[in-house]
Amino acid sequence: METKEYNCFFQLATDIIGGKWKSIVLWALKKDVKRNGELRKIIPNISQKMLTQQLRELEEAGVVDRIVYPVIPPKVEYKLTQSGEKLIPILEQLHDWGKEYAKDNKIDIIKDANCVIE
Repeated sequence: METKEYNCFFQLATDIIGGKWKSIVLWALKKDVKRNGELRKIIPNISQKMLTQQLRELEEAGVVDRIVYPVIPPKVEYKLTQSGEKLIPILEQLHDWGKEYAKDNKIDIIKDANCVIE
């Protein structure tokens, strides 16, 4: 990870997991190891380029591991590191807050079979 200067720990944390897709990728990996194609099915609105970029950044930050198997055709899987697993309770709290906020503000959430939210 490139050396950056931060004004506070919150800024560091949001730099690592912030953005539109990183927390969703982490949420998709919360239960088990996934291959790239599985992640694309779970997160259908993400482009392949963006998924690859987000996985690389999460790997560089040390919250996702990329496992490469020496087989033909190549097989690559992704899983949370120990550091990444520590983010799951935080993401679960954020999920619960969103659920309560939606209920309080009468916001309908479209539930899709491929949705990683639930």
